[in-house]
Amino acid sequence: MTEVHGPAQAGPDHDRPGGQDGEARVRELLARMTIEEKVAQLVGFWEKEDGEAVAPLQGEFGDSAKLEEFSRHGLGHLTRAYGTRPVEATARASWLWKFQSDLVTGTRLGIPAIVHEECLTGLSAWKAATFPTPLAWGAAFDPELVAEMGAAIGASMRELGIHQGLAPVLDVIRDPRWGRVDECISEDPYLVGTVGTSYVRGLQSQGVHATLKHFAGYSASRAGRNFAPVHAGPRELADVLFLPFEMAILDGNVRSIMHSYAEIDGVPVAADPTMLTGVLRDRWGFDGTVVADYFGVAFLNLLHHVAGDHAEAAVQALTAGVDIELPTGDAYLTLRESVRSGKLDEALIDRAVLRVLRQKLELGLLDATFTDEPPQAVDLDSPEHRAIARRLAEKSIVLVSNRDVLPLPAGRRVAVIGPNADRQGALFGCYSFLNHVLVQHPDVETGIEVPTVLDATRAEFGADHVTWARGCDVDSADRSGFDEAVATASAAEVAVLVVGDHAGLFGRGTVGEGCDRDDLELPGVQRELVEAVLATGTPVVLVLLTGRPYAVDWALARCAAVVQAFFPGEEGAGAIAGVLSGRVNPSGKLPISMPASAGAQPYSYLHPTLGEGSEVTNLPATPAAPFGHGLSYTTFEHADLTVPATVPTDGALPVTVRVTNTGAVAGDDVVQLYGRDLVASVTRPVAQLLGYRRVHLEPGQSVTVELTVPTTRLAFSDRTLTRVVEPGDVELWVGTSTERDTQASTTLVGDTVPVTNASARWTTSAIS
Repeated sequence: MTEVHGPAQAGPDHDRPGGQDGEARVRELLARMTIEEKVAQLVGFWEKEDGEAVAPLQGEFGDSAKLEEFSRHGLGHLTRAYGTRPVEATARASWLWKFQSDLVTGTRLGIPAIVHEECLTGLSAWKAATFPTPLAWGAAFDPELVAEMGAAIGASMRELGIHQGLAPVLDVIRDPRWGRVDECISEDPYLVGTVGTSYVRGLQSQGVHATLKHFAGYSASRAGRNFAPVHAGPRELADVLFLPFEMAILDGNVRSIMHSYAEIDGVPVAADPTMLTGVLRDRWGFDGTVVADYFGVAFLNLLHHVAGDHAEAAVQALTAGVDIELPTGDAYLTLRESVRSGKLDEALIDRAVLRVLRQKLELGLLDATFTDEPPQAVDLDSPEHRAIARRLAEKSIVLVSNRDVLPLPAGRRVAVIGPNADRQGALFGCYSFLNHVLVQHPDVETGIEVPTVLDATRAEFGADHVTWARGCDVDSADRSGFDEAVATASAAEVAVLVVGDHAGLFGRGTVGEGCDRDDLELPGVQRELVEAVLATGTPVVLVLLTGRPYAVDWALARCAAVVQAFFPGEEGAGAIAGVLSGRVNPSGKLPISMPASAGAQPYSYLHPTLGEGSEVTNLPATPAAPFGHGLSYTTFEHADLTVPATVPTDGALPVTVRVTNTGAVAGDDVVQLYGRDLVASVTRPVAQLLGYRRVHLEPGQSVTVELTVPTTRLAFSDRTLTRVVEPGDVELWVGTSTERDTQASTTLVGDTVPVTNASARWTTSAIS
């Protein structure tokens, strides 16, 4: 359990959940509750105004009750007290303390509410730091830094009386056409699991509960369509889509999980006890709370049509294992009548209420009085926040190609061109406060300092050396700015074209929740703009400021350099400019394959031999750049990969590799260890990430990187759908991507070993 800070200070250790005194306390409290008081603990309330639509189909739901009336029997959750509209944090904290105090003194049981907020790219509140999007976390391959970011976010939340954050997203990317790719970490489940678990640890170290999203299968929707049906088989679920959640539960002790909107083979997850109880609790031993994705319970009626009304939907969801309905009680308030009419056993309500009370005890809320003073001054975008944002942004920038044009020497005449060059929103993902909330309040200032790429380039190279033209919009057919862009590029020595996405929600962007694509071309007429500038003969550095990878193999072949930045946050423009100048040596790696075409999707580097297709079809799926790819301004040599000849199937594989900086400048290398199970009872991927380590090396410096790989990293579901480690030969290699630099092999020996919670271990590493 984690210590908590702020107004809801926890009691002594013997009162914590798991202790006899704590369990007796919550059960005694439950025994005193009326049915109205029980149901009140299972719902949230969202105080919002008309037009504040930041959730799917939000306009279909109306809150006729006022907050004071709604919470007269208590309240489980208060939804987005800071993150619904731009409010001054200290003023809102004063309101929140008063509201919580009223719950303590004005309800019979005196139980405060859990306050939850979005925190995917930082606390979603006005004037709060906005960090890189999760796809950039994956590109950085730096779990320790992500944990540091999570702790900084958690500290801000706790200071403001927020108890639960709706992050991280652990959906494994299966199709880059899906709009929510920018919210995800990677197409590799192990990278998702290690980075996501680090975020959980960081956030929860501050006494704020993390919430895993979205369990499970959401990202595998057909054709990359949001809310589309999912037809993943049980093996794909167990071996790919479940794995990050399993890691964050067993290794990160995450305290809350949000169900997925998905329906898998016709069964909505929100109504599936096999997943929400059988997998989460019976198999993995999860003992926290399961919360509904917003309006997800009502969607059983409105979208999935497996319930005839909200009351039926509520019974199905509660029975399956959804403990709390968010954002408000549209369906769960009917549970009272379902109990009275005999349609629902009250014991199921008691089960959920006990989980909520245990969580509130763990958070210190059962002892909180809110008689202390709320914060009088807060700095949600402190120098510490910005330093973390800068380091993470710099480590996440991926140099995809370079024809010796980068870094740009000082004194060059640089033309900065493109729709994302001078736009703050281009640096942020769809769940950033700017693109998620402020877009509905155009007259309100951003509230944080956000230099654009143009601003940062002028600062980096000198304003007198930089010219600029927009050229076109992100997603329109307007070509009226082409002539100015061509003229600006023609007069310069190099053209930096900043193109890509605009993150938004439900069709208001080119990427983001509900903003899916049916192709992977650059939106609008951006490719035509790039082609027009290329025709000038001026060398072109293409900067992709996006929330998904696009099919830009044509650009890799013709541009002088291609730089990929996945929504790098408030310090992202400086990171990009630093890469252009060489002040920052790029070290990011692609956390998702860069596609050659939309027609090859869905694609994952974790494909079996037949997934390559190069010899059995005229349409190969080979990506334009592979998973793990990323160049540097120096070079690295990987040699002397050593592994034992055999390792027990129930053991761990010690691996060492020598890494040397063979170039002229210092830089970071991400050592990537891959494996391939040569013969197995079911088909296995041609490559699988088994471990990784980021190392910093001076010119000429060598280090030996040690990785310990539990054999469970090679586990899979066999023909009986049992997770096992099988004996057999395994190829291993290390490289700067899935491509091999140095390789070795080993043999797993012994019996086939089932994987249990106790044996599910993850990679450890060291450097000497």
